[in-house]
Amino acid sequence: MSRIRSVCVYCGSGPGNDPAYVEAAEQFGRELAKNDVRLVYGGGKVGIMGAVSRAVIDHGGQVTGIIPEFLMEREHARKAGNGLIVTHDMHQRKRKMFQMADAFVALPGGVGTLEEIVEQITWAQLGRHRKPILLANINKFWDPLCALFEHMKSLQFIRRGLEFDLLLADKADDILPKLQAAAAAIPEEAKQMQTADTERL
Repeated sequence: MSRIRSVCVYCGSGPGNDPAYVEAAEQFGRELAKNDVRLVYGGGKVGIMGAVSRAVIDHGGQVTGIIPEFLMEREHARKAGNGLIVTHDMHQRKRKMFQMADAFVALPGGVGTLEEIVEQITWAQLGRHRKPILLANINKFWDPLCALFEHMKSLQFIRRGLEFDLLLADKADDILPKLQAAAAAIPEEAKQMQTADTERL
């Protein structure tokens, strides 16, 4: 697989109550811009979403926001920057995000963030793609989810044939190097899910 050129970031539309979350988002945004990696994200300019996208733009990087029509006002769609794609619904948004991304990162966030990253894990588990997936475990935010996965494994709900690769990074600086290392081991043809397949999911 060629080097990662775009990363889809799932994250909260709120900032959370730990300043470390916004700081990590800003640092990761700077790293994306520095390494000429496009940010693909939910299109809002508030919360963690706003922090990561603003950092990319402020440091000369490329940003594509993808947002459904009904969230334009609620999440204060970022119209400034490099591009905003408005979709009809959440399903179309997620398909477009998948198609534009070489890898997926979950920064801290709420139920929507959880749902989006778990969907990518599920698609990988079912053999639909092999794009790298990483949890940005800032201040151990994702520890409960990792514990749940281990619980599922112990009860054999995640069993042989249903394993999946999941990366973890405790610091923002470690995210992109881990994604690049994982991507280097994946053949180009193995990373792609055909557009027709995304339409069926």
